[in-house]
Amino acid sequence: MALILLLVCALMLNGARAEEPADLAEKYRRPPSEWPAFVVDDGVQAEDIAPLPALPPVAWHTPESEELGKLLFFDPRLSGSGQLACISCHDPQLGWGDGRRVAAGHDRRAGRRNAMTLLNAAYFDRLFWDGRADGLLDLALQPIQSPAEMNADLEQVIARIRGTQRYLQAFEEAFGSPGVTGERIARAIASFVRSIVSSTSRFDRFAQGDYRRLTNQEIQGLHLFRTRARCMNCHNGPRFSDGQFHHTGLSYYGRRFEDLGRYDVTGNPEDRGKFRTPTLRDVRHTGPWMHNGLFDDFTGILRMYNRGIPVGARARPGAPKLSLLIRPLDLDDHEIEALEAFLGAIGRRPAFVEPPALPGLAESASDSGGTTELLPAGTIRTP
Repeated sequence: MALILLLVCALMLNGARAEEPADLAEKYRRPPSEWPAFVVDDGVQAEDIAPLPALPPVAWHTPESEELGKLLFFDPRLSGSGQLACISCHDPQLGWGDGRRVAAGHDRRAGRRNAMTLLNAAYFDRLFWDGRADGLLDLALQPIQSPAEMNADLEQVIARIRGTQRYLQAFEEAFGSPGVTGERIARAIASFVRSIVSSTSRFDRFAQGDYRRLTNQEIQGLHLFRTRARCMNCHNGPRFSDGQFHHTGLSYYGRRFEDLGRYDVTGNPEDRGKFRTPTLRDVRHTGPWMHNGLFDDFTGILRMYNRGIPVGARARPGAPKLSLLIRPLDLDDHEIEALEAFLGAIGRRPAFVEPPALPGLAESASDSGGTTELLPAGTIRTP
């Protein structure tokens, strides 16, 4: 008798789960102001997920500086070897990353971190995984001068740019007066990176009133994202990120791949193992994932969070404490599938960006009668 009752209860529970997506769809196919309330932990400041707002204007951006920045972004002459460009590690066809576990810099030496996507970088105050850049203007020159990345001397870069007549004209058009300086190079690159923004997703269309855009399963994932899956604690707002720094158990303290993240910037012991919350927009197109690029199984990442990222016996004495926001979720397989389906609906594969004809390089190919388009080393051509 007891066994029969257990079977009946199991069937009832399974039936309730099967009906849940349809019930949720009825609650969510309406304006976001009428959606069920989202859930975050006490003390967490969060706003609901929503379409990206327009970027506010900044004094240093103009259409001309953005166009100049695109040239510089693709130009390998900004590297010490003349073989690397910004595009080498931030390719639009690879989610504005490079598709590698960790980026390959000067002399093709592997770095220690995954190339973080540039998508929506303009919406963040602190950039890079460890937040060492204070906005886009600070971001622009760091990779150029880093020995581990482009390994260039800024004065030599400026001299190369000054030696190209078309660049001299472009700088004058962008800034209203002649002159090539490090500050102007930074402003131009920042202007272009500012334009790298996610396309409108199916979730965005849904939130704007086109309720056909999400399936019942994706709506179930949306609800889980906002409630029981606890994603909103860190991945909230239009950016799908709080822009803050958290230790999610992946510092590998005392082991291979150790990386103390934000601590290397601040020196604050409380920051050991903390990394910036990445945006989840277009996340299915920005793998491999996490700061070390060690995760190429997206479902596996969700299952890891579902288990509360157990470190257990692997934790070494003195290891930084796991964020209090990380806890087991107790989601079943169907719920994990729904959550993954929703995460696929908040992004689109970034659009192809036509490589520009580079001043001095494109002209040389044309003068020689050749038809080969010169691209920076590391650029991946997509048909």
